[in-house]
Amino acid sequence: MNLRATVLSGFFATSLLLAGCAQDSAPEAPRDVPAARTAPPEAANNNNAFEPLELSTEYHQIRVSRIAGGLEHPWAVAFLPDGGFLVTERPGRLNRISADGMRTRIGGVPDVAVAGQGGLLDVVLHPDYADNGWIYMTYSSGDDGETTTKVARARIDGDQLVDLEELFSQDRLSQPGRHYGSRIVWRADGTMLVSIGDRGAEPPRAQDPADHAGTVLRLNADGSVPDDNPFIGRDDVLPEVFSYGHRNIQGMVVDPATDKVWATEHGPRGGDELNLVVAGNNYGWPSAGLGRDYRTEEQYGDARSLPGKIDPVYEFLPTLAPSGLALLTTDTFPRWQGNLLAGGLRAERIRRLVIENDIVVHDEELITGKVGRIRDVREGPDGAIYVLTDHEDGGLYRIDRVN
Repeated sequence: MNLRATVLSGFFATSLLLAGCAQDSAPEAPRDVPAARTAPPEAANNNNAFEPLELSTEYHQIRVSRIAGGLEHPWAVAFLPDGGFLVTERPGRLNRISADGMRTRIGGVPDVAVAGQGGLLDVVLHPDYADNGWIYMTYSSGDDGETTTKVARARIDGDQLVDLEELFSQDRLSQPGRHYGSRIVWRADGTMLVSIGDRGAEPPRAQDPADHAGTVLRLNADGSVPDDNPFIGRDDVLPEVFSYGHRNIQGMVVDPATDKVWATEHGPRGGDELNLVVAGNNYGWPSAGLGRDYRTEEQYGDARSLPGKIDPVYEFLPTLAPSGLALLTTDTFPRWQGNLLAGGLRAERIRRLVIENDIVVHDEELITGKVGRIRDVREGPDGAIYVLTDHEDGGLYRIDRVN
């Protein structure tokens, strides 16, 4: 198939195109799990006198304010019914943060293997959280030699996780440190989709659907396999697999109006993608891709596009290093309603994507360089936009429209 849309920013240099996503592809220095996982329950919000910013965009004047600082590489934010938040920190900590930024450490988190990009990663609430109290987490597990991606669920009782259940463990251990994927989203039918990265060391694994690496999985809420998964009955495909041929999806969202699944995915050196994830599809990595080899800067894989493999909807140029993806469903930002917001790590910005007939027709950059590396972007229940930044002193930010 032909690439449906590639928009070039008129001012970028070739060197930026080739700069790539190394920050979420090359191994980072190993990090140890902090010994004091049950530190004092209450902590100051550590806002460090952050002054709210008012910024102009194409359609809205916006205000960026910080709810909480002092978070060590926060990875995901979930919204609690009382107006507070759950925030993971990659070194293995789960925090409950109040609306005014006060932080409480939640104990009983599963043991995580913290190395490079691994650790405690996504956190989401069950769609019926008010009735059942389940929260879901992804994390890396193993040792200094090999790790795997896992999914677990638990409930919160006071300041402690209880009823902890491991629901899924990747079928094969790998060298630690890279490409865990790990975003969770819920579909209208009550099943969850989980992204699993290609794990970095052996990219061709993503073309083998008998391997969990480089896939999106579809699971029931209890971790069992739905009987209508696309490859059920095939001996050469693992039953959990929903789609495959992915490199490392770290942004994923479901459109509640259509049940369409959008995902942002890291390329190698360049080639960051927006994909529309459909059951049974092969998205090509590493046989087909838009990026370059880190060492040779030659075409990665056999071609930019191949028969039988799905091309991306959009290529982010210059490089974005995408992580976190939100769909704006309310009229809080009326001119942005229905748009996607894609966070960027290396690019330190949000890309606002206007979609028409599953094609990106406009792309605006927001908050460029104002708060740092964007790890997560979410639309809150109140219609505001919430952002996590990936730093040793990361923060939880809120974006409002200025009337």
